[in-house]
Amino acid sequence: MFVVDNFIAAIARILDLVLTLYLWIVVFRAVISWVNPDPYNPIVRFLERATEPLLAPLRRWIPLRGTGIDLSPILLIAAIYFLQVFLVKTLLQLAGTIH
Repeated sequence: MFVVDNFIAAIARILDLVLTLYLWIVVFRAVISWVNPDPYNPIVRFLERATEPLLAPLRRWIPLRGTGIDLSPILLIAAIYFLQVFLVKTLLQLAGTIH
């Protein structure tokens, strides 16, 4: 069953890589939001399109809407970190126990 072990381990590593890349996209989006970015810049548009589907629902749940403080990137980064710690490690441990 080493093929199944390797497959699950590969999925876990790819998932970890994708989550890390998305984490950096969220960080770049947050940093760019501190300045007045050009909304027609292709990089700014990509960052917005890539992160807005997950940030928008978080903004609705956070009660600080009128204060001008956006905590949704912090919550999304925490969720990504949780997935890396819990899901990826669980998949790697599962790959090690299948015989």
